Amino acid sequence: MAVITLTTDFGIKDHFIGAVKGAIYSELPDAIIVDITHHISPFNITETAYILKNAYKSFPDNTIHIVGVDSELSIENKHIAIELDNQYFICPDNGLISMIASEINPTKIVEINIHHHVNTSFPVLDVFVKVASHIARGGSLNVVGKEIPTLKKLVEIQPKTNQAQTIIKGGVIYIDNYGNVITNINQKLFNSIGKGRDFTITAGRYQFRQVFNRYNEIVDYSIPEEKRQYDGEKLAIFNSAGFLEIAIYRSNLETVGGASSLLGLKYRDTVIIEFEEIVKPEFISVNE
Repeated sequence: MAVITLTTDFGIKDHFIGAVKGAIYSELPDAIIVDITHHISPFNITETAYILKNAYKSFPDNTIHIVGVDSELSIENKHIAIELDNQYFICPDNGLISMIASEINPTKIVEINIHHHVNTSFPVLDVFVKVASHIARGGSLNVVGKEIPTLKKLVEIQPKTNQAQTIIKGGVIYIDNYGNVITNINQKLFNSIGKGRDFTITAGRYQFRQVFNRYNEIVDYSIPEEKRQYDGEKLAIFNSAGFLEIAIYRSNLETVGGASSLLGLKYRDTVIIEFEEIVKPEFISVNE
């Protein structure tokens, strides 16, 4: 019984998702279809990479992930099928897998070459579903395409550091349902560069000198509950995915607002972490 996931920017108003699911069931009547999301911002590859990276690990081995974001075939946007981390991904080669592949090397990548049999403006329906069905039946990737050595890299998802290892320069890659702002700076990089040094995070007009591991760490529970006033407080946190996030404690987009709106942070805005420089002691020779 195949598990097939769908991640797209199609939304749910139109017929697209229903048509894709219908095509899958026509090929595989006992398939289990899981919607990861259909609310990716249109053509937003970075957002897709973040969501897919944090969703796929929860699925069993041999799950097949169909990804339909910026999926129109072109000379610069090939279609690929990938075996990676004991799962399969069928998607455009536009960089959206690079956040996963930066940590785990793919077992096999093929460039899908069945397009000469199909003339379509809806490749997710007419190509990706056929490839997914082939894989679900135990078919080899080599049947649907020619093996290629590498994937396109999404440079945007990689933060930068300076030569002195005192600065990490990242950016906003995703804004979640609460208005929280997720950056491309992960905790592993933060720890390896920071080495326990004091730091200042600059995000827009605001600065943070502490990063929490849970949202409610900001709360001082020794203060009586009726006197606590933390709702709406801004904070920096390493979220469950291990990425630096700028958040508003207990944000409510309809009343208080989220970090994105309250702090004026948008997709691709710069976030900088500056660590204190290590001052090396000076030694003076003493002539006896």
